Amino acid sequence: MDDDASALYLGLISGTSADSIDSVLVSFSRGAPQLLASHAHPWPTTLRERMLALAQGETALDLDAFGRLDVEIGHGFADAAMQLLERSGTPAAAVRAIGSHGQTLRHRPIGAYPFTLQLGDPSVIAERCGIDVVADFRRADVAAGGQGAPLLPALHAMLLARAGHTRVILNLGGIANITVLGSDGRVLGFDTGPANGLLDAWCLRQRGEPFDRDGAYAASGRPDAGLLDVLLADPYFALPPPKSTGREYFHLDWLAAHAPLTGLDPADMQATLLELTARSVAAAITRHAPEADEVLACGGGVHNGALMRRLGELLAPRVLLGTSRYGIDPDFLEATAFAWLARQRLLGLPGNLPAVTGARGPRVLGAIYSAPAAGLP
Repeated sequence: MDDDASALYLGLISGTSADSIDSVLVSFSRGAPQLLASHAHPWPTTLRERMLALAQGETALDLDAFGRLDVEIGHGFADAAMQLLERSGTPAAAVRAIGSHGQTLRHRPIGAYPFTLQLGDPSVIAERCGIDVVADFRRADVAAGGQGAPLLPALHAMLLARAGHTRVILNLGGIANITVLGSDGRVLGFDTGPANGLLDAWCLRQRGEPFDRDGAYAASGRPDAGLLDVLLADPYFALPPPKSTGREYFHLDWLAAHAPLTGLDPADMQATLLELTARSVAAAITRHAPEADEVLACGGGVHNGALMRRLGELLAPRVLLGTSRYGIDPDFLEATAFAWLARQRLLGLPGNLPAVTGARGPRVLGAIYSAPAAGLP
């Protein structure tokens, strides 16, 4: 399919934390994506609670509830897209396609029958927005023997690679992942473990607040060294890449299985979880990018001052910066990636990096869900 360089693309993602739907409007008129408009659309509280319960529930399965949730999440994504178009004054006809990641409910890339599952009915989005939708980006990579994640390293390389220098791009979402952009052009990427997911869940349980603003709650406590050693001994941290994980693994039941959740001051637990994120990220970077001189952070975790300060200490003498230093909004880089992946799909170009995901080769990712044809009711 021919690409119109003047066309716009819209990217949608709700990450592991499910704190909001991030939406972006992107232009490719200069080759690399340019962010034109962005919006964070909050999930209704009760819908978010149901999504997280299903994402973390290991046994419960109600097919009727599952089907309804898929459609309800799709309407949430459609709402986010339409609100972005309205706020930016952009007609739907100007948008070539929407790239919708969906909400991950389960990610099991290892096993006899590996799979990854994202909800958010793309047909609902296409019907309501009147724009073609590209969705279901991860399963083709999994079918080819890959992890299906992370999918951002290819875009990281396009936007942030620097000849002669090794850089690390650190995404601090619900799960932390890194992209290593080698001075020799190599690209490596994988999930290091938890980032905001455990911190948010513990803060919500203890304080009724969805996240620890600026890390103040964690900063009020002290990490428990014994518990931290137990948590860091989890086998996931020692696995070599390619590897990926999610909320279905790192959640409060995982924490409870490693240590009792009573007996430790709640603020000390929050401090321990922050240290777990910082230590696991720093260890992964030290091991896989020892020569890196810069770490560029993006994702919601960049707003957690306590986490960023601790990462800066552990990563020194490397420089830790936000991607905003290079003109890239750290809050909307992931959504931009799915606008880019939608364009890759329409152009018939691969979206994965086999060296990152472990797939047998490059694959065109995503399926196209057509909007209603002109003239149809």
